[in-house]
Amino acid sequence: MPVSPLAPPSFPKVPSIGGVQFAVAASGMRYSGRHDLFLAVLPPSTTVGGVFTQSLCPSAPVEWCKDRIRGESARALLCNAGNANAFTGSAGFEVVGSCANVVADLFSLSPDEVFLASTGVIGEPFDSSVITDHMAALADGLGPPNPDMWEQAANAIRTTDTFPKGFYSRIGDSESYVAGIAKGSGMIAPSMATMLAFIFTDLEISQRELQAFTERSVDKSFNSITVDSDTSTSDTVLTFATGESGNSIESHRLDFEVALDEVMLGLAHQIVRDGEGATKFIEITVTGAEDDVAAKAIAKSVANSPLVKTAVAAEDANWGRIVMAVGKAGELAERDKLKIWIGDELVAEQGMQSATYDESRASAHLAGQDISIQVDVGIGNGDSTIWTCDLTHGYIDINAGYRS
Repeated sequence: MPVSPLAPPSFPKVPSIGGVQFAVAASGMRYSGRHDLFLAVLPPSTTVGGVFTQSLCPSAPVEWCKDRIRGESARALLCNAGNANAFTGSAGFEVVGSCANVVADLFSLSPDEVFLASTGVIGEPFDSSVITDHMAALADGLGPPNPDMWEQAANAIRTTDTFPKGFYSRIGDSESYVAGIAKGSGMIAPSMATMLAFIFTDLEISQRELQAFTERSVDKSFNSITVDSDTSTSDTVLTFATGESGNSIESHRLDFEVALDEVMLGLAHQIVRDGEGATKFIEITVTGAEDDVAAKAIAKSVANSPLVKTAVAAEDANWGRIVMAVGKAGELAERDKLKIWIGDELVAEQGMQSATYDESRASAHLAGQDISIQVDVGIGNGDSTIWTCDLTHGYIDINAGYRS
């Protein structure tokens, strides 16, 4: 599959995180000639925070993690790509339990300290041996992740992704970092989607605080993106804090929050830039709404509109579609107070096309890869930004052939 034209030029040189060990392996579950299993082993001091899909049909691994996220420690993470282990009945839960037990036995852990994630096709049962038969190889391959291993891990969790996703940020002027990998390309929508993100730091943070940091950062990043408005059964964001640096959150609270936000937003943007069939990265900013919740709903309505997304793909400044999407959002808006910009070009105000509007300037902006759409509702102080991509024939081609 061709790499997205919106992909970054290279995978970042992600630093090692104290106490973290990675390994990858190939199970052949769905893909040939590539890694599709990822294992992270963590020290006894590690805490975890997590946010999961809001789908009412969650996968077995999601249920497993949700039941254990408030535990005292997290010692291992095991992820497979190719099968979501969702809607697989009791067999799916047996697979989860079996995998957790094998990892626990191998590293002398409690199964409740093992976190699991799966991504891929929904509704296809499989035997746990497809994964567990490769645990010894994973254990033999464990080591501190150098930049190459970070990239291998990011590649191992891909499905329809066209490039591996990684990001890191230094925590203030300390020697500690936040670093992570993610996957996601389609079935991406606010409320999370078929995306996975695994983030690591060596700060010492309590589970309660790490959970709060994770939830706040996810809301500003992974819950503010959409590719196709479809929310998956499997999405999982896990943030692990090993405590190995000896640095406490107490002296790095603000810097950690900034770094975590940077990493999550950086990964979220890469997911949008790898949207299935995408050729344009679109930032939609709404201001002047009744409140922030209303602003986000309006921005999501614009971002999820197939008519808006196809107009951007065609580089067609059909701003009436943006008006339509604002009007259908179900939030307070007044036609004559609404203002809309494409790039820097004011296209509509006072209930009509702007007197200064020049379509050639709007079209010139749409000819680029990074697109800005701004909406000012004009009735309050609410604001929000959502990121999405255009909708092309490529999206249909990829999804029509996903299981073939």
